[in-house]
Amino acid sequence: MNILVVGGAGYIGSHMVKALGEKGCNITVLDNLSSGHADAVLAAGQLIEGDLANVAMLDQLFAENNYDVVMHFASSIMVGESVTDPAKYYRNNVSNTQNLLDAMIKHGVKQFIFSSTAAIFGEPEYTPIDEKHPKAPINPYGHSKQMVEQMLEDYDRAYGLKSVCLRYFNAAGADPEGELGERHDPETHLIPLVLQAASGKRDAITVFGRDYDTEDGTCIRDYIHVNDLCEAHWLAIKQLQNDGKSGRFNLGNGNGFSVQQVIDVCRDVTGKEITIIEGARRAGDPAVLVADATLARSELGWEPQYNDLKSIVSHAWEWEKNHC
Repeated sequence: MNILVVGGAGYIGSHMVKALGEKGCNITVLDNLSSGHADAVLAAGQLIEGDLANVAMLDQLFAENNYDVVMHFASSIMVGESVTDPAKYYRNNVSNTQNLLDAMIKHGVKQFIFSSTAAIFGEPEYTPIDEKHPKAPINPYGHSKQMVEQMLEDYDRAYGLKSVCLRYFNAAGADPEGELGERHDPETHLIPLVLQAASGKRDAITVFGRDYDTEDGTCIRDYIHVNDLCEAHWLAIKQLQNDGKSGRFNLGNGNGFSVQQVIDVCRDVTGKEITIIEGARRAGDPAVLVADATLARSELGWEPQYNDLKSIVSHAWEWEKNHC
């Protein structure tokens, strides 16, 4: 199978490239390396440094290669930045994605896997959140992902482009073999931030609010191991190959862990004391965000292997220790 992985040098994309290589796929990675790392592309037959804004480059790429599937991980993902610089998010996440889809249509590539997000749902009306939950994003990042999902529905009807959108909750963890991990700059995800406090890279971790309606007063989130996300992507490819139907799936463990629980598990795994700074609530932080992944389990046959927080943290800690 010939697969183009856009954004394959980033956190989730690089783990996906490794998984695809282990399955014997022929892989091309397209990445502008604005946030990805060339050395994270371990198994790709070809790494092309390029940007989705370059329509001529895309046309040449598709003209010279016969791709079966395109996977798209190359999005801007920082919620706060999307509020202060929405133009960047609509340009990169929406306009550039349309460039990619148009190139696919032009060259007859009709299978697409899209990295979406739970941010399309906005403030939860109920939890756990299933695919029927109303979509009401509260920031440009969420809006941009919802726009692409709508675009994909329209492209399916008009052009026959089949797609699977996978809506992540909180991607976490690292390659169990220690070859890959999170290297965001700046880092915004809770688990690596806590582990950086444990390793001494940071002085402390800030807890934003202890007055939520949860057992310990801190926010609860659904953490899903990056390798389990990759397995869901592989199963999505197989679904497209087998029945050719588009699909939309929420991906999470269905288990919520609070900020304080994450810190406690990080202390247990690392054996380090972690200094906490108490901060005020952040605007737009719901008390609980947990996925209902029943549909992915039933239709894709997806079963997460790492559904306990300790495994997720342990893999992330092994990566952090070797790169702090």
